[in-house]
Amino acid sequence: MVVKEKMEKYIDKNSVYKEYIDMDFKCLYTDRLVIRRLKLSDKEDFFKYRSHRNVIKYQSWKPKYIQEIEDFIKSMNEIHPNIPGTWFQMALCIKETDKIIGDVGLHFFETNFLDAEIGYTVSPDFQGKGYGIEAVREILNYLFGKLGKHRVFASVDPENKPSIALLERAGMRKEGHFRKNLFIDGEWLDECIYAILDEEWHIR
Repeated sequence: MVVKEKMEKYIDKNSVYKEYIDMDFKCLYTDRLVIRRLKLSDKEDFFKYRSHRNVIKYQSWKPKYIQEIEDFIKSMNEIHPNIPGTWFQMALCIKETDKIIGDVGLHFFETNFLDAEIGYTVSPDFQGKGYGIEAVREILNYLFGKLGKHRVFASVDPENKPSIALLERAGMRKEGHFRKNLFIDGEWLDECIYAILDEEWHIR
């Protein structure tokens, strides 16, 4: 309830944003994927890939218990896309089976409402099949088309070459490389920022 109460208080205090919140969000579709809200029935598969050694290598969140996953899913179902100051996480699912194979997060800012940050994870069992770029392109369509964002960016570890290649295929350009900018698990790590503007996306 903490997330929901925070959301309600923020919306009441900043009523100017009410009309921009996507209260009716259900699903986005690509040729092969459904991008939808997380469900509790996703928890086993979600925990399996989110705790995989090849995934947590590049993630700041490293769930150790399935209860963490349950709590996280419940918190996501209390909010909606485009609420300033929140992350909204969605499931990437195979359209034919509704099986979760990854997730994508959208970060909406309080101080710069026309910017958004994206993050994404694809299960190692389903990598190399083009699902990541398919999902990111649809998410960019949603952020620029439906939500009217001006700039979308992603933070990526410079050692994560497949993720960088995905962002470049989506048309995002490198804006900066920050040395030892993130402190995760007792270690300072480099961070690269890739971004794209609405006018750049619409002419693609």
